[in-house]
Amino acid sequence: MAYRQFSGAPRPAHVSRHPLASPGYGKRSVPGPAEVSGGAFAALPAREASIAGFIDRLPEGADISVKALAKVLDYGQCALRTALNHLQRTGYLRRGREHLVTVGAARWVTRTWFSRTARDESWWASFVAGEVGESVVGDRPEGSDEGSGDGGARTAPPAPSPAPAAPPAPAAPRTSRSRAYAVLAALGRRDPAVSLSAADCAALEPLAAEWFARGAGEEDVLRALTDGLPAAVHHPAGIVRARLTSKLPPEPEPEVAVRPPLRVMECSTCRAPGRPEALVGGECGECRGLPVPIRRPAPLAPEQVRARAGQARAAQARAVDCGPPR
Repeated sequence: MAYRQFSGAPRPAHVSRHPLASPGYGKRSVPGPAEVSGGAFAALPAREASIAGFIDRLPEGADISVKALAKVLDYGQCALRTALNHLQRTGYLRRGREHLVTVGAARWVTRTWFSRTARDESWWASFVAGEVGESVVGDRPEGSDEGSGDGGARTAPPAPSPAPAAPPAPAAPRTSRSRAYAVLAALGRRDPAVSLSAADCAALEPLAAEWFARGAGEEDVLRALTDGLPAAVHHPAGIVRARLTSKLPPEPEPEVAVRPPLRVMECSTCRAPGRPEALVGGECGECRGLPVPIRRPAPLAPEQVRARAGQARAAQARAVDCGPPR
């Protein structure tokens, strides 16, 4: 039991099988870099880095509650709760509510926002206010020293060196895979009968991208393309193309108006709403052990002072007219 609760050894988990939360809830990724380096969570402890990497690979809307994560990871609920609180204090995670408005309906839903990079309170404040764009350039890696030198001036010219050899031909730039291409390339791992070539993935990429544009997730696409296959598949690209076309989900309902989202951050401990600047590390001051400030009543306005003074004089005049009690 101690190993299950506190061991930092990561365990490979099947992301594609992870359950989704109720519609409108679950994991929500904040705007950030599309790709991160392998050491994106290197500053975290081993256990927290393993859990953060697993959450990063989950699709939007995945259930990342403590109970759901404990079913697929080698950590108990106590260890997971501690790790999630650490991710929150370091700026990778925030909890709150968001107001969703659709055609004929409006509701508040609970959100758990996840960032691939650590964010401070000022960034989260901009995110809550809707001031963070959808395309955010990632921070430059700390190890990059492009354009930097030793800063010292040379006192003597360097010794002559032989003529340099011809530079090698530059390597072809690595093209990043799109989300649609990656799902098509993963079909063979899900079911070898529908393994696709690189040319097939490139040709079918626009059709798969339309699924994501309509709100589908990776698991939805994989399930639609691999469930109920015939016993013999002679042309994988043909059957994948037919299913991408015939099973295309409907277009999502348009929102009433395009406006900045209405978001409210909450303390992860007591669930009290507050400004992101006041929720340092995701917790309010009282839950962090800070003294609660004494709230003094606001001073009365001048017209209120005059009204109350008139009421006091009128009460005194009535007491004089009535005379002493008999």
